[in-house]
Amino acid sequence: MASNTLNLIAILSLTISTLLSLYPPPAFSFQMEDFDSEEEYVLDHPVIIPNLRSRSRFLKTSPTKDKIRKGADCDPHPSLNICKGISANNGTSLLYCCKTHCRNVLSDRNNCGKCGNRCEFGQRCCGGVCTNVANNVNHCGKCGNQCSSGVQCDNGFCGYA
Repeated sequence: MASNTLNLIAILSLTISTLLSLYPPPAFSFQMEDFDSEEEYVLDHPVIIPNLRSRSRFLKTSPTKDKIRKGADCDPHPSLNICKGISANNGTSLLYCCKTHCRNVLSDRNNCGKCGNRCEFGQRCCGGVCTNVANNVNHCGKCGNQCSSGVQCDNGFCGYA
């Protein structure tokens, strides 16, 4: 009796594992999209680094910079600051020194429009303005995703008229 039960359990576990391996993975991903995912910001105009004794070895490499890595250390003191309203990536990024790191205030949810301005749950920072992307036809689901004329945005998806 015990061996029949063990055989039945073994057959059931093999059947279940086979069925699970045939089941396709889910189409929906729970991973959050990072809209500010560039590793470096390409500056629209090269800048002169004001202090070569900076804490960051990245900023010590040359007296002028045409790129700044994402999240680079900066000094909040105005005369030593490398991220003081610098335009980057052809005007799509605006870098400011928030606390001690360079942040893009046009897309950073924790520094939207200015340092320390946090967007609420369900909002994204679109062009420096906290925006509800669930029902906005100009920013449906993500910044800049416009629905066609007459089409509603419903829960981040462009629906039907």
